Amino acid sequence: MELNNLAGSPYSLYIMSGSLSETRSLGEKIGRMLETGFIIGLAGELGSGKTSFVQGLAKGVGVPENYYVTSPTYSIIHEYPGRIPLFHIDLYRIRGKDEIYETGLYEMLDRFGIFAIEWPELLLKDLTADYMVIHFQIKNDDTRKISITAHGNRAEDLIKNL
Repeated sequence: MELNNLAGSPYSLYIMSGSLSETRSLGEKIGRMLETGFIIGLAGELGSGKTSFVQGLAKGVGVPENYYVTSPTYSIIHEYPGRIPLFHIDLYRIRGKDEIYETGLYEMLDRFGIFAIEWPELLLKDLTADYMVIHFQIKNDDTRKISITAHGNRAEDLIKNL
């Protein structure tokens, strides 16, 4: 792990994951540390590990084992119960802000829960609250470079505690 904090820039952490189970474990570790009202943007190409990370995140926030976490590509939003409700959101098929409004996502962000948002680029520009962005980069079949960037004090504290 490598932690970077350049003057005036957000905290960033870089992690190399050698397997899906390592990516899930990272998600679980972060999930155990989260409090309600936290947003995680998940960026990276298809197959880079975003949903695997959310599977671990779900375990960390206490989603029961009988819930299978899958990508919400076609349904846009999946909600899972846990010690903190987890909202897994996929904006891959959303083409503009008007479509985001139609999903009710902006209203949903005011609710009690954790929000893991795949393909968050359209939404992140509008966020003022603490959030983090996790970028997954495929290095080879098994290895991923995972970059975590904090935006805000709560997100910075979370990264420091990793």
